[in-house]
Amino acid sequence: MKREGGAAIPERPRADAFSVRCALAVGQKRVQDSQTPALPGCSNRHLGTRHRRGPGSGLAEVLGERLLWSWPPGPWVPLAGASSWLLGPGSLHWKEQMDCKIQTRMETTFGPAFSAVTTITKADGTSTYKQHRRTPSSSSSLAYSPRDEEDSMPPISTPRRSDSAISVRSLHSESSMSLRSTFSLPEEEEEPEPLVFAEQPSVKLCCQLCCSVFKDPVITTCGHTFCRRCALKSEKCPVDNAKLTVVVNNIAVAEQIGELFIHCRHGCRAVGGGKPTVFEVDPRGCPFTIKLSARKDHEGSCDYRPVRCPNNPSCPPLLKMNLEAHLKECEHIKCPHSKYGCTFIGNQDTYETHLETCRFEGLKEFLQQTDDRFHEMHVALAQKDQEIAFLRSMLGKLSEKIDQLEKSLELKFDVLDENQSKLSEDLMEFRRDASMLNDELSHINARLNMGILGSYDPQQIFKCKGTFVGHQGPVWCLCVYSMGDLLFSGSSDKTIKVWDTCTTYKCQKTLEGHDGIVLALCIQGCKLYSGSADCTIIVWDIQNLQKVNTIRAHDNPVCTLVSSHNMLFSGSLKAIKVWDIVGTELKLKKELTGLNHWVRALVAAQSYLYSGSYQTIKIWDIRTLDCIHVLQTSGGSVYSIAVTNHHIVCGTYENLIHVWDIESKEQVRTLTGHVGTVYALAVISTPDQTKVFSASYDRSLRVWSMDNMICTQTLLRHQGSVTALAVSRGRLFSGAVDSTVKVWTC
Repeated sequence: MKREGGAAIPERPRADAFSVRCALAVGQKRVQDSQTPALPGCSNRHLGTRHRRGPGSGLAEVLGERLLWSWPPGPWVPLAGASSWLLGPGSLHWKEQMDCKIQTRMETTFGPAFSAVTTITKADGTSTYKQHRRTPSSSSSLAYSPRDEEDSMPPISTPRRSDSAISVRSLHSESSMSLRSTFSLPEEEEEPEPLVFAEQPSVKLCCQLCCSVFKDPVITTCGHTFCRRCALKSEKCPVDNAKLTVVVNNIAVAEQIGELFIHCRHGCRAVGGGKPTVFEVDPRGCPFTIKLSARKDHEGSCDYRPVRCPNNPSCPPLLKMNLEAHLKECEHIKCPHSKYGCTFIGNQDTYETHLETCRFEGLKEFLQQTDDRFHEMHVALAQKDQEIAFLRSMLGKLSEKIDQLEKSLELKFDVLDENQSKLSEDLMEFRRDASMLNDELSHINARLNMGILGSYDPQQIFKCKGTFVGHQGPVWCLCVYSMGDLLFSGSSDKTIKVWDTCTTYKCQKTLEGHDGIVLALCIQGCKLYSGSADCTIIVWDIQNLQKVNTIRAHDNPVCTLVSSHNMLFSGSLKAIKVWDIVGTELKLKKELTGLNHWVRALVAAQSYLYSGSYQTIKIWDIRTLDCIHVLQTSGGSVYSIAVTNHHIVCGTYENLIHVWDIESKEQVRTLTGHVGTVYALAVISTPDQTKVFSASYDRSLRVWSMDNMICTQTLLRHQGSVTALAVSRGRLFSGAVDSTVKVWTC
């Protein structure tokens, strides 16, 4: 660190292999994927005084001692002598879209040597920024291209400075370029704006997508920071392959970038004529470096800013600091009364002499008053024109509004007439229905009095006898092992609990092994099979309650399991897999396809397998594994299925329970009453009657008599959605989102 005039001056950054390797880490993948052979004399493995070639195809362009590479992008490239460094197109390739949708391609240059540091403070004292003055030398010339409102200059002779720099290629956009007001360039052809850093930026300030210094940095859902434009254009994070979604602006990184020192745009020049343009420090331009966040403040008042003579556009181009001297010598000074007809044109000396004899000078007050009056009249006239246009538009809108109101009124009258007719028809229909209901009630009462339907039996009312508590999450499935009076429950806490339902009524053991929610349970012989959201099926020995095997069953969660004929059936997304049970092993026998959605319900009855998906129930022959019938239903996806001696019953997403005749496959009834998805169905059959139990998202259980298809009881004890049912020895078990299992008996 050097010091001059009491201020600290950073030394020129040294280029070593370590710093280059750090920069290369950003584009390492591109380097590995490159298929372009290295040029003669270029090394792809060693860094030093030799040039390093970037990845991808493209032509090399040698400018002086610097080796520049064209598209596609590449990593950091060392310049000759290892004292200057070129950042390849892929390393800091800046693309940004401005608010006005203008994109500008740019080459930027990093830092020359320093000789002094100057601190500049705004007039209002609100902010300060450092400016480092560089050492003059005699090795470069300065060429200006259009930048500000008065730009478009030929070369201007100014003091020279050092031209050593680090060139950086980037894409950069500025939303407030004053050039726009004078030069109308197409978006594709806009001149790049130089961005020359005084010191090499840290690789941590580079976006890993575009390999450039962050432009409008944002934090995404994966926790990493990228340019806003890169995050919106890219689908996945290059670090963890997660989906990119912008969460919030990274203000801290933006402030760090705003604190970086850059060179004034009027102190940079283009190098060569290639595309995209490369810029480097111009020793004959502005000698100051400033913070990126204070760039506009400085460049708006920079003494090296190109300006035009206000007297005559044909005057030679000027720098702002030379304008005052030029005005004293300019030969194109016009009389201030030229707009009134004075034809005088001269220099400063003749101008002052002319004013003493100008015939308009004595009338200047009158002329000024006349101009003011004309201006006021013009403003008033424009204001009146605006008022007239506004009144006309309001009149047009009012006319349109009146037309709309008339049409709306006519439409409402028509709808009113139609509704009146419809209400009359509905009233007549309701009266007929009421009469039919009265007749039916009278018939039922008569049958009750005759004893045809039997007497009311209070013992058939189900009551809650107890609650199993222990799970730490919702209970999603239940299964009963009748031989040992055991109840198995699967939960979101990834465990299976074993409950004694005969003697102690306590949890005998907790089975752990799944990495996801336990969604399905099934028993075959003395083996328990559990399906989970981790896409696996685990085989458990019921005798010792130990895990004996784990099978990777599906690519998606295992939603349901059922066993029959020494086979296990597992349902998942659009697929049912059939497994042969061989001891503790499961051998995949066949995969049943042709399903349109998640298979959430599977039931095996006699020699048939019933599967439920979206508005469809398929019936499969278990012996041939062929689909022999398809039942079309309504109400969304089928969540549950039950089969009785005479009926097929299913519960749907839209609160409905559909009933089909098992022989004719004709739908005979739709049961309503639930106000939520029907998650589970269970059947208790006796010689006298058959009851179907339904569990719903609405936290209730309903008991349906299949003799007359009516709800005989509603059970309300759970504090959350009821998701699972199981029956054993006349008892009903229900699992719910409230993490409990309740026992119901008559």
